[in-house]
Parts: sequence; C-alpha cells; structure tokens
Amino acid sequence: MKHFAELINALESTNKTNAKIDAIIDYLERAPDEDKVWLIALFTGKRPKRNVNTNYMKEWALEITQLPFWLFQESYSSVGDLGETISLILPPPEEKIDRSLSDWMNEIINLKNKTDQEKKEFVFTSWNGLDYTERLIFNKLLGGSFRIGVSDKTLINALTKFSHQESSTLMHSLMGKWLPDEVSFHELISAENINPDNSKPYPFCLAYALEKDLEELGKPDEWLIEYKWDGIRGQIIRRNDEVFIWSRGEELVTDQFPEIKEVVQNMKGDFVIDGEILAVKDGKVLNFNELQKRLNRKTLTKKMLSEIPIQVFAYDLLELENNDLREKPISARRAMLEELLLNESPENIKISEVIEFENWNELNNIRENSRDINSEGLMLKQKSSQYHSGRKKGDWWKWKISPLTIDAVLIYAQKGSGRRSAYYTDYTFAVKNEDKLVTIAKAYSGLTDKEIMEVSKFVNKNAIEKFGPVRTVKPELVFEIAFEGIGFSNRHKSGVALRFPRILRWRKDKKVDEIDDLEEIKKLIQ
Repeated sequence: MKHFAELINALESTNKTNAKIDAIIDYLERAPDEDKVWLIALFTGKRPKRNVNTNYMKEWALEITQLPFWLFQESYSSVGDLGETISLILPPPEEKIDRSLSDWMNEIINLKNKTDQEKKEFVFTSWNGLDYTERLIFNKLLGGSFRIGVSDKTLINALTKFSHQESSTLMHSLMGKWLPDEVSFHELISAENINPDNSKPYPFCLAYALEKDLEELGKPDEWLIEYKWDGIRGQIIRRNDEVFIWSRGEELVTDQFPEIKEVVQNMKGDFVIDGEILAVKDGKVLNFNELQKRLNRKTLTKKMLSEIPIQVFAYDLLELENNDLREKPISARRAMLEELLLNESPENIKISEVIEFENWNELNNIRENSRDINSEGLMLKQKSSQYHSGRKKGDWWKWKISPLTIDAVLIYAQKGSGRRSAYYTDYTFAVKNEDKLVTIAKAYSGLTDKEIMEVSKFVNKNAIEKFGPVRTVKPELVFEIAFEGIGFSNRHKSGVALRFPRILRWRKDKKVDEIDDLEEIKKLIQ
C-alpha cells in the first residue's frame, strides 16, 4: 500500500499529463505483478462492491475518537468527503502494517462473508496500522468510492510507454469483463487475453468537436454525414451463437434490451456492429429521458417494453465472421454493413441515415434543423477513415447544434472535494413556477476559480439553512444554464430534467425576477 499511496500522492499533486505518466511508470517498475493488475483494474473502474456500510465506518470513527456527532458533521461538511474526514480525525497509528495492494484488495473482497463484528475488528486494526494517505485510500476502497483523476488515455499512454505495445492493442486488451484475480499482468499488456470469450468488445472510435470551417475539410463528397443521436452508444456482438451488448462506458447491458438481444440471436453468422441504442416509437426518436426509464431495471414489464420500444441505428461494422474490419475505410465497412442488414432485415436494427447534400452551406442548414427530429447535430466521417481506438483528429468530427439555455437562480450550494474542498462548487438552480421557486438542475462546471471564490464568499455570508454539507442561500445570484436536451421527468420537482446542464455564464446583469418561468421552459420539450 505504501508504493500505491506514493503514486496517488504524485498523481494528485500535478495536473501535467507527462508527470502523471512518469509516476505511473515508476510504480509499474517497482510493484509486483499482482499490484500492477489491481492498478489497472482500479484506474479503469473495476472496483469491488462495497462490503462495509459507510454508516458503520462513521460510527466506528466516532467510537475511536469520542468526538460529538455534531462536530463530526461540521468536519464532514467542511471537508466534503467521508473517507477523507475519517482519515483526518483518527489518531496517529500505533503500528505499521506493510501489505501489498493486492493483499489489501483480497482482504477487502473477503469481507463479504464476514459478520459486522469481524468487519469492525478488521477496520479498527487497519486504521491503527496505516498513515493518513494510506487510510484515505483504504477508506475509499472499503466504501466503494475510489476514483482517481487519471483519464483512460493517460493510463494507456503510460502502459504503452512501459510495455512498448501498440496503444490500440492495449485498449482492446483492457476492455471487457476480465477480473483482477483471473488474469496476469503479462496477459493484459501482451494482449494474450484478447477474446478469451465471445463477449470481448473493441475500443470505441470517437470524434472531436468540429473546430474548423467546413471549407477546410475539403470536398463535400469525401465525407459521410450522419445525424448525431443522444442515446447509448453500443457494440452489438454476435459470436458463436452468443449475443452481447456493450455500452461505451464498458458496461454489459445485454439484459436491459431483450428485444435487441432476441433479434440478434435470430440472425446468422458472427459480427460486431457499432451503433446508437435509442427509444423509437412510431418512427420518431424519443427524448433521452424516455430511454433512461429503461436503464438499470431488474425487471422490464410488458407495458414498459411496449411504451418505450428500442431500436439500434447501426453506424459501422467492426468484425464479420471473426475478421477484424477496423483497418478498412469506412466506405467499405459501410457497404458490408448494408449488405449484412439487407440480407438479414432484422427488426429493431436499422442502418443510420446518410445525409445527402450538395455543398457545405446546405449541410449547415440541415444541422440547424436537426433538433426538430431530436438529433444533437451531425457526425462528419471521412470516407477513407479507419476505425481508430479512441480519437484521431481529422477523421471524425461531431458538429453539435448550439445548446439550449435558461436563466436560473442559485438556491443550494455544497463544497467540492480535493483541492476545491474549501469552496462551494456544487450548485443547485431554480426557476419560477407561479409565485414559487422550483429546482430544475444541478451544475458543477463552467465557472472560473475566481468566480468560484466569489460565489463561496456569497454563500458564507448569505446561507439561510444547512442540511449536512448543503447550504440554502438567498436566491439572488442568477446564472445562464446551458444544456443539450430537455424532457419530462417524474423524478424532479420541476417535472422536467435537463440533459448535461452546465453553467454558461454568471448573469450579474440580471435580478432574480428576470429568471425563466417553468411553463415557458416546458415548451422547449419536443
């Protein structure tokens, strides 16, 4: 754990990518192979399930420290993170426990079948043998909240530099449902575990936001243009009569879309299709909020399957009869995809529409009207482009329509975590509903550090109530909130939900009586 704690300290103390890569490589050069596997697992989101109730952790920390509950709550509100709060209030360790990261992970996983008393004894002993940073990591691993500010790209670049493997090969190797106790570090970085079963997906090819004039792209007929949809990007895999559906977030979501699974199961051959999973009814793409109702449910009723039917808009063909097609140009892959779907005619899987246009000006007009069909904009793909792992600038562009915006007032604020734990960075906004204010969105990004400090000063001076770490503030600060989409939602007091809300700007020129009205906002819903 010592070396892992040193790595975390090094990563948290810099925002320079090269320094983070060097820190990861330094760890890989020193750590045993079992710990290297756990590093990859933890950094790619393969955390073990929480086997200790965080409320118990809080109670045990209070038992050790004998702090009054109100003081703990004040500390928690100030710090903003439970694991960090506990690490800070515990007395210095009286012993030194020196175990590897993999040993700790195995101990934590084995807590699953332990009694509460056995869990308590394990936690007490561990706290008494770890320093502050080690305790913090231990608490986060124990509570299932371990996250680290290292992107997948940074991790892959570090592994590439360490192993001298191709980055695309490593990305493919790390995808899928491998488990840390079932694969070796050598198998991971040498890609020997690629396709150990039929479910293995490919790294998704991603696009950059369009950042140049259309004329700079060259001739219009060199580009394949499709609508950009707001659904779930997925890979539909059929191999050896087995069917798997993977989301872009590397979640296996097969059981959430039984109608797609059944259709693919009835098709012939082996293939991997890349496409967008959407809620489509009567030929119309429904709002993402409707699709969201289908997600993460243990059971799907006949009523829900009927009211929110699913389709896949197929973009690409990555594999056919065990042949990897990714190095072929998209024009060729598209032709093969069309032939596959034409021969099979699968219900619920439709090839994405190719937009025909004469010139770039015409394409701009098509983009401007794309919201009318619940599209986010356009995708521009060079016809000669391969299917890259991740992003490659110049081949694929996403050209989204301008976001929708509303003016709302800040009514709740909560402190952030990490380097922003001393400032209020998490905000809840409200709009008018007759003579009341009703919450409509939370947002965490969009302000400069200077503006965050200004807002924090306002919250400290104008807090009305507090609920744990949350402060109710006087409704005076008005902000322009940008978002990608809007739909009706029973889960929000306002009755609507915003898609990807963020702060566009602080409207210091507006007063609270100038914020938007809920009924007018609802008119934005298609």
